[in-house]
Amino acid sequence: MSEMLKLIKERRSVRRYLDKEVDESMLQQVLESVQWSPSWANTQVWEIVVVKKPEIKEKLAATLGKGNPASKAMVEAPLVLVVCGKKNSSGFYKDQVTTKFGDWMLFDLGIATQSLCLTARSLGLGTVVVGLFDQDAAGKIVNLPDGMELVAMVPMGHIAKDSGAPKRKEISEFVHQDSF
Repeated sequence: MSEMLKLIKERRSVRRYLDKEVDESMLQQVLESVQWSPSWANTQVWEIVVVKKPEIKEKLAATLGKGNPASKAMVEAPLVLVVCGKKNSSGFYKDQVTTKFGDWMLFDLGIATQSLCLTARSLGLGTVVVGLFDQDAAGKIVNLPDGMELVAMVPMGHIAKDSGAPKRKEISEFVHQDSF
């Protein structure tokens, strides 16, 4: 199996972390994977806020809905990568949206987030992509400027408890030849 496919198959949503800092060189490799992620017309709409201060992580965790399984991870992980994107840039040409779906920012941020999660896994680190929270409240906590949108938060750290793979659909269940 290719190394990339192995990483994809082994990546998990990690919600338990060791009390151990993430080495700065590891963090830089993860951020470099975002830097080299593809984006619409090379717009590179991503902005990442690296949160290490416990008091800020606690405030961000408070924006998660009650019962969100990532609440503990937000505080326990040594750092949280706050994934933000520039609005009205990706998927636009001369200030006009060019796709049926409007702003392509979410697609670009999805690619960048997958890059960072796979790179973290390749370094022996765990991540979980958190999307269910009050984005506006979290944006205020990290001083998000106008024209930007906070899309996801990704706790990252050394894995305390890993889990097995969930059941996956068979390829034949989602692939269609020549038409749906």
